[in-house]
Formats: sequence, structure tokens, C-alpha cells
Amino acid sequence: MSFIRLENVEKSFGKTKVLRGINISIEEKELVAIRGASGSGKSTLLYLLGGLDQPTSGKVVIDKKNLSDMGDEGLADFRNSSVGFVFQFHFLLPSMTCRDNILLPARIGGKDLKQVEDDQKKLAEILGVKHCLSKYPFEISGGEQQRINIIRALSLRPKILLCDEPTGNLDSKNSEKVADLLKNLSTDFGATLLVVTHDDKVASFFPRKIVIEDGQIIG
Repeated sequence: MSFIRLENVEKSFGKTKVLRGINISIEEKELVAIRGASGSGKSTLLYLLGGLDQPTSGKVVIDKKNLSDMGDEGLADFRNSSVGFVFQFHFLLPSMTCRDNILLPARIGGKDLKQVEDDQKKLAEILGVKHCLSKYPFEISGGEQQRINIIRALSLRPKILLCDEPTGNLDSKNSEKVADLLKNLSTDFGATLLVVTHDDKVASFFPRKIVIEDGQIIG
């Protein structure tokens, strides 16, 4: 059985149908780019996979757990224990240093801070942002903020890493660098990676590509 499985998933907002009968199977540790134009439904699909929203109908099954049947508390536990998110906008808290922003999910979840701190140091070295850890988000560049965001997303060693246009605010050179880093780090951490992007060059870094158009899988 596939690690991620969507069966006849539909999502509507009022009278607007955003997803129309989505069927997808994704294996554990697979690296996937989800492509599509603005408004195609790709971000909505990502939010369903991360338990940030529920389908109008159909099933979202991850690691043998039916997210469609979970209540708010169950979904919160699932997100905290199994999912890392990287969004186009980093959502780092301005009143905290980058180090404390990274440690925040572990503190909220009552996790082992020693393991997170060890990973934080290694990843900061790899991503070239070791000098940023003691700084506040407003003191570093947008590219550095996004790399801090990636470290935070990986801090709890999630089974799934979901990225929504993570290179949308970066230039071409840095976009390719971040895409390559996401792919390599996900492999190192054993995470299943799904990246939503409209950029063909970013999508080319991933061995599997899913294309969405008007709420349906077309490729």
C-alpha cells in the first residue's frame, strides 16, 4: 500500500469546485514536484496533504491514517509529529531569534531539544546560515530567512516535507539552489518531499512530476 493515497478527493469553497476527483499514490521517501498554473488547485492539494484543511469528499490516507476521519486534535498531532511545512513566505516570528524560531515547534511538541539543536547546527552549517542563528529575522536577508525556514521545517525530522512555492521570492540562481537543497536534505532525513511550483526549472530537479489543471491531474 502506498505511503500517501488520495481517493476521489474533491474540494469546494462554496459553489466553487477547486479539486475534482483527485487520485494519487505516492511512495515513502519519493521526491515529487506538483506543477500547475495559479488557481489550478495545487496549493489546495498541499494543504489537504498536510492536514491544514479537509476534503469536501473522498479520502486522504497517509501512513495508513485516514486524515479525512480525524478531528482537530488528531490533525494537530499529525501535523506536529509527521509534517514539515515550507511556505513562500517564511512566517518567522520577529520577536524571536532565528535559533528560537527553529526550536519553537520542538518546545510546543515537548520533543527532545538536544536532537533538534544538533540538527540545527549541522543544517545551519550546510545551508550557510550559521551566522544567522543568534540574529532576528529582520536582521537577515530574504534568502537567509527562507533557509532558516527550511531548517525549522526539518527540525522534528518529519516523515513528509510539504513546500508551497518555496522559491517564489528568490531569483533564478537561488531558486535552483534551494530546490537542490530541499531534494538532498529530504533524502538525507528520509522524508517524502512534495514541492508545489509553477517554475519548470525548479520542477526539473525532481524525479516525479504531477501536473494539475483546473483541479484535475493531467500528468
